Amino acid sequence: MDSPEDACDHGDFGFAFNDSNYSDRVLRIYIFSESTPSPSVVRVKTLHISSPILAARSPFFYKEAGLMELLKFMYSNNLTVTSAPAVLDVLIAANKFDVASCIRHCSRLLRNLPMTPESVLVYLDLPSTIITADAFQPLTLAAKQFYVVHYKDMTKFEDEILSLPLAGVEAIIASDDLQVHSEDVVYNFVLKWARAQYPNIEDRREIIWTRLAKFIRYPYMTRILLENVLTCNEFDPQFAQMVVGEANAFKEDVTHKYIIDENSNLNHRFVERAYILRPVKMFKFEKPRPRLVVYMDLKRDVCASLFPRGEFSSEGFELGGHTFYFYAVCDNDKTSSLHYFLLYLAIREKEAAYDVFDYEFAARSKPSKAFERKSGGKKKTGNRYLFGTPLASFSGQSKTADEFGIKCNGKYVCTGGKKEIEYRYLFGSPWTSFIGEDSVYFVDGVLRLKVELTYRH
Repeated sequence: MDSPEDACDHGDFGFAFNDSNYSDRVLRIYIFSESTPSPSVVRVKTLHISSPILAARSPFFYKEAGLMELLKFMYSNNLTVTSAPAVLDVLIAANKFDVASCIRHCSRLLRNLPMTPESVLVYLDLPSTIITADAFQPLTLAAKQFYVVHYKDMTKFEDEILSLPLAGVEAIIASDDLQVHSEDVVYNFVLKWARAQYPNIEDRREIIWTRLAKFIRYPYMTRILLENVLTCNEFDPQFAQMVVGEANAFKEDVTHKYIIDENSNLNHRFVERAYILRPVKMFKFEKPRPRLVVYMDLKRDVCASLFPRGEFSSEGFELGGHTFYFYAVCDNDKTSSLHYFLLYLAIREKEAAYDVFDYEFAARSKPSKAFERKSGGKKKTGNRYLFGTPLASFSGQSKTADEFGIKCNGKYVCTGGKKEIEYRYLFGSPWTSFIGEDSVYFVDGVLRLKVELTYRH
């Protein structure tokens, strides 16, 4: 259908005014007298009108069908139209005349119709007077939730999300269920979207500061990107210093003193999303030798999602120019057919580097509330198990005991290329014993892992 601008060239149509030959409607104007206790009609004025001409002059008359449906609703509390475009016409008319009951009715009808990215875009692009109306809120929430579910994989749909309006982007990046490799992806996306939508840097800085920055989970960004926040001229300097300071303090807190209220807008940036790369906390020391202490916490439901053949990795942590990361997987043992939780410590080596690292792995358990240290594993070139095979058979490894129980140390030699160390049977029990409610390895529902890496030469 042509738009109102296409329907007429806005020329002089005075000849058609109140002329039945050029009209397709009759408009009756009833004039009431208020001089008596009961208002009464004193006269009726009749005009011959042309709906195409009026529609060309005003979008209101272009939606005449919507106005007629609104009038019917005010008498019958029902609509005869059912398609989304027709209901939207009625909704716009109802908003213009402040008919809240009709706005609620239209909102309910639209909520029950199948949603598509295109229809949701129309809903969220309606005038602010409609979107903010109390009667329209259920549809607004439903539309935003559609975006949250449909665009859950942000990386996969990045090009589409870049074209969405502000309300849609806010809904997506506010979601706890957003699937991204790390929070770095969200931060980079916010900058990319804002730069595309707001070329003027002052406008861009304002929209980031007032609408988008609060949805980024800074504590789960990598330290490299946190440094970028401090120098980014599109972020308010005071705000950047505050959130980066909070994030660094959170990353260095391994005592879990942070009490996170997931219903608080102030603390919501501390709530962890469903990251593909699991976040870690770390301490780095330079003396007496370069050393890295890394902690990774895994909730029980995250571990449970691995069964029967799932996997995930942690974000990387660097020492001596080499990048390390955890790699966890659920797999079944070929000899017993039982499933086990498997953990690898992988290293991405820098080229032509022949470095030596000492490593030590630990998993916290309930009885002592301390780290029960274990080390060892199986390289892909040989079967060397932490449990089931004597640790003394490991080359370059020793076993000691202290107040934490068993402690084993190992050595890793970099020879160039990518290598993995697999911690098979880390907990010495089948999957069901590891993940069960009575498992000793989940402290308050969280599996707490730790690795210490020391750079020797």
